Amino acid sequence: MAVADEAAAAEAVADGAPGSRRDLPALHGIVPILLTPFDEQGRIDDESLRRLVDFTIRAGVHGLGIALGSEVYKLTEPERDTVLRTVVDEARGRVPVMMNTGTQATDTAVSYSMRAQDLGADAVICTSPGPAPAAEVGHYFSSIAQRVDVPVIIQDTATNHVPPALIRSLGEESANIRYAKVESAPAVLRVYEAVQACGPSMGIFGGAGGGGFLQELRRGSVGTMPWASIPGPFVEIWRRWHLDDVDGAGQIFDTQLAPVLRIATGSLGAGHLLHKELLRRQGVIASAHVRRPAEQLDPVTWAELDEVCAALGLGAHA
Repeated sequence: MAVADEAAAAEAVADGAPGSRRDLPALHGIVPILLTPFDEQGRIDDESLRRLVDFTIRAGVHGLGIALGSEVYKLTEPERDTVLRTVVDEARGRVPVMMNTGTQATDTAVSYSMRAQDLGADAVICTSPGPAPAAEVGHYFSSIAQRVDVPVIIQDTATNHVPPALIRSLGEESANIRYAKVESAPAVLRVYEAVQACGPSMGIFGGAGGGGFLQELRRGSVGTMPWASIPGPFVEIWRRWHLDDVDGAGQIFDTQLAPVLRIATGSLGAGHLLHKELLRRQGVIASAHVRRPAEQLDPVTWAELDEVCAALGLGAHA
């Protein structure tokens, strides 16, 4: 492919225009979940958060998420507002911003969703309440969709699974339920089931840290919502995939993502610390502080992380 043709195709991929590997919905691609930077006293670090937003956007991401990976469940309500305001302000409309508003109570989730919309969120991501009867889960999502105008993204998680048939029926009933983030185990199979059940009317994102990204693309996903620590390789894989360079996409996954993902998979409980440390080593955030309760990395994992960071040029431990 000529350079000019490749550039045009890449632009089409970024815009979701016809001519890419498939026509894409408005929300698509790489939507990293931002980690909330804290200082060593546990206070939100505004400057680091702004650097993180700019770092990810400069890497070419297609959107930004504030969700479970952002420790939203450890933020007070005023802090939730602060983080969202800061991200929206720093993004400056360059990419859509999505805010997690899910809770165990329908009324609270509705309130959080309306608040997020008022503060400039372009979409809300809602984890399912659970365990709960299917009728109650359906009422929860429908209630949110009725009170906001922005897209509502259903989040299916390992602990709160949303069956594909329910995702489909919710999309049929509500005009602004057009997306789902599917990551209950086994995540790749669950993405495939959701794509098959919902068809082209619903955009299905993968998650689970991006570990199944390529497999999910093969099964019809419209993107992934990984951790925000190394957005560049995810963006390049997306670009190559949509230029039909499947081998190139696989090579980048194997060499630039897999080494990090292997460590992350073995350290799930300390995921926030691990990915914040990656960002700290790259000079994006000032501290890898995680609010307690929080798990720590064991000495062997620290050594493995040092080796991977040295190999990938991601900075030193000091």
